[in-house]
Amino acid sequence: MCSGTARNRLRKITLSALVLGIVLIAACDPPPKSSDPKATSSTDEPVSGNESEAQNMYELPPGAVAQSAALRQRLAVAAEGHDAKVAARALHKDSAGKPLYINRLALESSPYLLQHAHNPIDWFSWGDEAFARAKELDRPIFLSIGYSTCHWCHVMEEESFEDLEVARLLNERYVAIKVDREQRPDIDDVYMTAVQAMTGSGGWPMSIVLSPDKKPFFAATYLPPRGGVRGSRNGLIEILTQLEEAYHVDKRATLESADRIANHLALVTAPAEPDSMPGVELLHSAALRYIRMYDPVYGGVGSAPKFPQPSILRLLLRANAREANPDALQVVSETLRHMADGGIYDHVGGGFHRYSTDREWLVPHFEKMLYDNAQLVVAYLEAYQVSGDPALADVARDVLRYVEREMLAEEGVFFSATDADSEGEEGTFFLWDESQLDDLLEPAEALAVKTRFGVTAAGNFEGRNILHVVAPLDAVQSALSDAGQSGDAATLLQSARTKLYDARALRIWPGLDDKVLTSWNGLMLSAFARAAFVLNEPHYLDVATRAADQLLIVMTVDGKLQRSYWHDTAQIDAFLDDYAFLIAGLLDVYEASSQPKVLSQALALQETLDQQFWDDDHGAYFSTSNNHEVLLTRSKPSYDGAEPSGNAVAAMNLIRLAEFTSDFAYKEKAQALFATFDADLRARPTSSPALLCALDFAHADALEVVVVRAAGDDAKALIDVLRENFIPNAVFVLTDEADVAAHAKVAPLVDEKRALNGQSTVYVCQSGRCDAPTHDVATLRTQLQGHGLRLRD
Repeated sequence: MCSGTARNRLRKITLSALVLGIVLIAACDPPPKSSDPKATSSTDEPVSGNESEAQNMYELPPGAVAQSAALRQRLAVAAEGHDAKVAARALHKDSAGKPLYINRLALESSPYLLQHAHNPIDWFSWGDEAFARAKELDRPIFLSIGYSTCHWCHVMEEESFEDLEVARLLNERYVAIKVDREQRPDIDDVYMTAVQAMTGSGGWPMSIVLSPDKKPFFAATYLPPRGGVRGSRNGLIEILTQLEEAYHVDKRATLESADRIANHLALVTAPAEPDSMPGVELLHSAALRYIRMYDPVYGGVGSAPKFPQPSILRLLLRANAREANPDALQVVSETLRHMADGGIYDHVGGGFHRYSTDREWLVPHFEKMLYDNAQLVVAYLEAYQVSGDPALADVARDVLRYVEREMLAEEGVFFSATDADSEGEEGTFFLWDESQLDDLLEPAEALAVKTRFGVTAAGNFEGRNILHVVAPLDAVQSALSDAGQSGDAATLLQSARTKLYDARALRIWPGLDDKVLTSWNGLMLSAFARAAFVLNEPHYLDVATRAADQLLIVMTVDGKLQRSYWHDTAQIDAFLDDYAFLIAGLLDVYEASSQPKVLSQALALQETLDQQFWDDDHGAYFSTSNNHEVLLTRSKPSYDGAEPSGNAVAAMNLIRLAEFTSDFAYKEKAQALFATFDADLRARPTSSPALLCALDFAHADALEVVVVRAAGDDAKALIDVLRENFIPNAVFVLTDEADVAAHAKVAPLVDEKRALNGQSTVYVCQSGRCDAPTHDVATLRTQLQGHGLRLRD
């Protein structure tokens, strides 16, 4: 999410405020991370070609230190290889329409960093060169962190980073560094913790001033260029001027303040001493808290702005499964319904926008993120398993249709996000005028769309319309009848949707962030694999299997998993989230595909995760490996943000692996992980719903269900019982009888299980004891109910 939280609260920064007690502001909970450095060298290596011509291609950014001829040549060559959209974004151009300025970000492989390659600011990427420059020139560092689809990041670029006075100030008095938070979550986590500790809130873009040794002494989010803009008393110019003066006039006090802040960050992210494993009562109390936070009118947990929060919904489904809690089920069902009906959902192209700015789910921030849509698919599928409501399954299908159409790369992996903005405005691509519907659609189609989605001449958003469901299908049918229009409402709406999509495709599209991230792809692997299993759709399994295969190919360099892939280049050693989410995706693919090699791949990744990330002294996983760059702090995430925490997903993986492999060491590691976070969970249980989902599994007597298919039989009737019911704390193995031996090598729970009497056979086991093998659907249902499961009729 982009946040402008700080923009209305800017205060004049004085030396006393800077140096005295800034660290005493209440600290927030979240963590930090670390990674291998991604430095770009600008050494004066010999170059070929006409250097003087290269030097003259771009003007030196105002106030910038002179660039070497070699660097300018490299920048010019890099710019020639960029997509035309990179140059087109430049605000400052020459008479021929070419960008006037270029900086080191032109050498990067991040779509976000390339957006800033033609700013008049002499940006550096995070790396040794930037910090050496700061020490050499004795300058503070201005660190800006954002991401490519962030609306307020775009606003700050246009207002502040394209401002020549701001650029000159930064170039003459600071070393300016840009970071893509999605490529470097380790850096983002460290300094977001600082922002929250120093301001009481956080968000992006993040604006931090550091000492040359990377310690923060000022933090904010969005900042306008100068005072008076957007009602602020001070902007970047005033703030940076005063901070730079403070740095040089009273350097000792400033650096002491930075030291205190760094020490405070180390304190709040220090590993906790392990306690005991949290009890099941914590699950009950967390569910009650979420239910009390429920909006009974519009659904959702909390007030505006409203976020999807699928981990909360999934936890409440588990609360209902554990203790038959109808209130928990209502929170989930009503929230999912309101979201699917609201403007947060794209009713033309499918997929969910990032979040709603209002209580009603009507006006979203229009970016679409891969991780949101992946997690929501799973939430809708699980709710469908509980209720049997086909509308929930239809939403999951529609989201996956959108992902395949707009977010699937040729290689079979998934892009990251699409922007909120197009044509310089937020949401333009997604809005409709009533007259546009009349021009594009047949009269009956136009009436159906207007009635269903509340389209009016006045509009509901800046004079235009965000489509959102206001009338059920029977009301649409009645409106058609009253107007003397024939046709089935659902059919008319579907034909209208196709026409609107085709017409919208002719507009200028929002920007696509086409980098591939391992962690987010792992989440989408789970979405497609779970949909393949629950909906019995082999095509979804084909997508998931191909994506898994390609990820393991393109994201592996010299035997090491990487985080980011863009334009045929994989880079940055993978973080905890990358390993945990990918392992979870592979386990879901394994359950849906019956391929033992997929479980073997997950086990290999788990071995690396245990070796490189596990804290032997205090338990749980660090967010960075032993080989990553050392930053100010090294954290262990337990709190969920827009994505589940890496430790939460890792805990769930450990429990599942223990069941698949019968290796109790995995379960012991999971128990140690929970013990590490016992105090945090008890103090703030609603901050970690994904970890509580894993805790729910840990406290359950897990079921192991093995289906052995006889030759020539797909065992559909037996497997359908598993597909159609919500069985959260279980592992499934589906295998042909001929493959039992291969499965048993990696999943010993399959060993010695056979298709008895030539018929497909299901084995339901728990705590080392198995029920009688059965071929009969009714018997299987009785066995599952005997283990405390409530099945749909």
